[in-house]
Amino acid sequence: MTEAVVDGATLHHGSHRTLLAHVAEPPLGTCEVDAIVVPTSRPAGYLRRAVELAAKLRCTLVTLNSQRSRVAEVRSLAWSSGVDIAAVDMKDVSPALLPTFGTTALLAGTPFARGTDTSRKRNVGLLVARLAGWKHVVFLDDDIDIPDHQHLTDAVRLLHHFDGVGLTVGGFPDNSVVCHAHRQTGGFQDTFVGGGALAVNATSFESFFPDVYNEDWFFLLNDTRLRPIAKTAGLAVQKPYDPFANEQRARTEEFGDVLAEGVFWLLDQGKRVQDADVEYWRKYLAKRHAFINDVLRRADESDIGDGARERMKSALRAARGRCTLITPELCVAYLKAWRTDRTKWRRHLERQAQLFTGPKDVDDVLLTLGIAQPRSFTRTVHSSRVSSRVPSGSHSR
Repeated sequence: MTEAVVDGATLHHGSHRTLLAHVAEPPLGTCEVDAIVVPTSRPAGYLRRAVELAAKLRCTLVTLNSQRSRVAEVRSLAWSSGVDIAAVDMKDVSPALLPTFGTTALLAGTPFARGTDTSRKRNVGLLVARLAGWKHVVFLDDDIDIPDHQHLTDAVRLLHHFDGVGLTVGGFPDNSVVCHAHRQTGGFQDTFVGGGALAVNATSFESFFPDVYNEDWFFLLNDTRLRPIAKTAGLAVQKPYDPFANEQRARTEEFGDVLAEGVFWLLDQGKRVQDADVEYWRKYLAKRHAFINDVLRRADESDIGDGARERMKSALRAARGRCTLITPELCVAYLKAWRTDRTKWRRHLERQAQLFTGPKDVDDVLLTLGIAQPRSFTRTVHSSRVSSRVPSGSHSR
């Protein structure tokens, strides 16, 4: 493992790859994708590739839509390809469908409140998957392209052995602002598996996505350490973006990046989440501050254009400023609340499952949850698998 080292002190782990099982060849056998779940806030055109994948895999596409994503346009796009679509307008989702998480309440009204709905969308996706009786679900971001749909099938086949399977992220690296700057100034920075292209089995539905940056890293944990997670050679291509375009991005990410990198630092050493006590966080926060200062120093020495350098430095200073507000006590309190939330989420799923005794058609699931779907599309049965999943006389869209 290559690390960031200053004056003999290790400040940053550039990779957590030793925590994962790396699988070059998937096992033989048959295993199908039940659904692709896409949280989206962009116009419907960004979902074109997800629609194509759902059509090839003959699975349901679940989109969780907000902001610039219009459900009518998403449904039209999917229907034109004969795809079984459940497009959810997040405005129609009652707050009561999800528990009130202590992790969210802890950060509310503080500079660390995230202010996005990505975690909420993914948790709704988990709830729908659980009630629909799905066994294998793929989470996919709307700015991720999977060039070969077979790579998703290969990942799902591994879910007999692992709780989650991530693809190898190609294209633009999927990292935080600080880690992007670390790479661009000469440091080694790997990518981990994440919710942008992640296959999960039914066991994983009992974990939740907290409302914090790196929520997918916490989703992959149990109360003590990382659950059995694999990474395949299958390719997921991240579309490019400018991580330094807005320094607010660095501020928003910093608390979640500190938490996740700090916890995974311990896991790299064979320790447990519970080992992250106040004294540990005091030392780790000092390392994080020194790490950002080191990247800032390297930015001044790097051979990049003046404009790009100043935007990078501005983002790094924003991250450093936010880091100085994080206390060891807050980190400990957050992890305690997160463990409580994990229990709360499991109990919530159990109660919802007990209330839902009807058929497993996704339309009926959404209707039970108070999220109606239009019936205007006459579903074309495009495979025997879809036909077997849709009971005779069931709702058509």
